[in-house]
Amino acid sequence: MMPSRRLLTVVGGAAALVTGAAAAGIAVTAQRKGGEVVEPGERLGDLHADRVSTVAADDGTPLAVSEIEPADGKPEVTVVGVHGFALSQRSWYFQRGALASLTLPRVKQVYYDHRGHGLSGAATAETSTIEQLARDLDAVLRAVAPRGPIVLLGHSMGGMVVMELAQQHPDLFADRICGVAFLATAAGEVGARGLPRSLLSKYNPLTRGVGELAGWQPGLVEFVRAAGGQLTRPAVRRLAFGSRDVHPKIVDFLLEMLSVTSVRGLVNYIDTLGSHNRYAALAGLMHAHVLVVHGDADRFTPFSHAERIAAELPDAELVRVRGAGHMVQLEQPELVNSHLIDLLQQCAGVDEMGSSQRVWRWLTK
Repeated sequence: MMPSRRLLTVVGGAAALVTGAAAAGIAVTAQRKGGEVVEPGERLGDLHADRVSTVAADDGTPLAVSEIEPADGKPEVTVVGVHGFALSQRSWYFQRGALASLTLPRVKQVYYDHRGHGLSGAATAETSTIEQLARDLDAVLRAVAPRGPIVLLGHSMGGMVVMELAQQHPDLFADRICGVAFLATAAGEVGARGLPRSLLSKYNPLTRGVGELAGWQPGLVEFVRAAGGQLTRPAVRRLAFGSRDVHPKIVDFLLEMLSVTSVRGLVNYIDTLGSHNRYAALAGLMHAHVLVVHGDADRFTPFSHAERIAAELPDAELVRVRGAGHMVQLEQPELVNSHLIDLLQQCAGVDEMGSSQRVWRWLTK
């Protein structure tokens, strides 16, 4: 039996948006790319939220949550962004701005910070696990999205958390979570290939705590944290992005996010990342529309991780973003947004051909 998964290869700022019912694809070209995604005078990360609140996790840890209601009418679906390791809810900046103006469907947006990240409460060594982060996500859903269909966006470690939630609550995915977008993530073997291979190795003293005792910052955290400011800026630019023409403000924005979370707190997450194995949990997503977006220049989670997820979920749509790195939603935001809108419209029951035409109008307005 031939798999029905759709493979879409994206080159630069152009995407081929394919609908399952259409005999032919509709070409959609993003209007801005590379260094042009930032408007003059735009301050990245500054977006208004209709509600800012604190949700208590099951152990009482405060989780910082932002909610954005649709501009016109009652929401038809709720989008929940689950950010990556060492980042914060601000990493969804470009997606948050684009989805706020979407009317087909009308979307409520929810973003939050993991414990030990951003503005949320601290995590201990015992609670710095993907299992606990999935329980935190469940608490957020119960508090601010208790009813209606949900689409989850998981970037990097956030995607791993979504997988664990599917393992803990498969009924939730059968009943309410109608769509999942995995961005630059993996279902397992995080340390098997790419940059984390040596950094997550049990034989690497830096990532096993010996380096910390000796006064060194562990290797993986040093790469993603950029605690040295301008001294590590070129390395962070090279490691997080695939394109050479990524806007300097985007690099600065990433450095700003990375500077918020303490290195010591991030160290506690090394073990849970290294032991992550949730291939079996992917079976819980069989009832959901699944989108897998991955840059093929990702040095942290190579594209082969996306291919493995798609192999486990043959009905998923796999989008290969040529030349993009680990921060694909910052590097190619309009391209990513166009596919997220398509996913939302599938979940909301918008007819497929109409969906593509509306995305075209959104991109070219």
